[in-house]
Amino acid sequence: MKKIIGIGNALVDILVHIENDEILDRLGLCKGGMEMIDAQRKSEILEVIAGMPQTVATGGSTSNTMHGLARLGAPAGYIGKVGDDDLGRLFSAECERYGLTPHLITTGEVDTGVAITFISPNAERTFATYLGAAATMQPDQVDARILANYDIIHIEGYLIFNHDLILDVCKKAKAAGLQISMDMASYNLIENNLDFVKMLLRDYVDIIFANEEEAKAFAGVENTTALEVLNSYCPVAIVKVGKDGSFIGMDGRVTAIAPVEATRIDTTGAGDIYASGFLYGYINGYDSQRSGNLASYLSARLIEYVGAKLPDDEWSKTKKEEL
Repeated sequence: MKKIIGIGNALVDILVHIENDEILDRLGLCKGGMEMIDAQRKSEILEVIAGMPQTVATGGSTSNTMHGLARLGAPAGYIGKVGDDDLGRLFSAECERYGLTPHLITTGEVDTGVAITFISPNAERTFATYLGAAATMQPDQVDARILANYDIIHIEGYLIFNHDLILDVCKKAKAAGLQISMDMASYNLIENNLDFVKMLLRDYVDIIFANEEEAKAFAGVENTTALEVLNSYCPVAIVKVGKDGSFIGMDGRVTAIAPVEATRIDTTGAGDIYASGFLYGYINGYDSQRSGNLASYLSARLIEYVGAKLPDDEWSKTKKEEL
């Protein structure tokens, strides 16, 4: 089995269920949006939600994907930057607990990043994200010798905020002979960095994940037509279309993946765990149909729970019935 490593913003998720939009209005947050916040605003929001029930777990897009791969039994590692604080230590410990090898960079100058997520009754999510230590990761802190121990690297699109970092990682990965997988992460990131993203996909990326909004932002067209455009840049392209399933362009053909029925509670991390399922199939030589079916199954199971992590019994069921 091939070995896979991920790199991304190492964040701790703080999930808060809300009964209505009042608290979003009070905090000046746009429902369904993602606001990048500074340390002061983070403290203000944490003070407001202090008395509310919360779920805390490691997060960040690539971290979630690597966690899923590790739980499936794949040899997986993770590169990220955390603070020398309790949340940073929690991040490292949770990686190790579930068999994910942490390659963490630690700083005593900045706190570990957090993603405060407000979950509305209809499962829509509103994010207030403090990158903290994650935003200070520099190209020279990514050790090429670590990459050389793996076959594939998975990169989250949120790193596009730092052009120098993501380009350096891609160059190091290719020099070490790795394939590169990337998740587009956010349609507005694609719109604001379109030329740069096109260069990455053309010159470096082998596997690209996008939802329908991200695919349209990149290609200017929708669904399977957008998939064709993505496939003209990358050998493997995946476009997720929510309740309508997904499409995979691989080995010269398009495979339609049917959605799996689920009761939607919280969609946090659904795209991340979809990538876990597909990449697990990919490194084990599954065809696109089988890889996509596993990805679709995992994302359906996840949205029936709060947060970006499946409970242990679901992983046991997945290994028994789906692998």
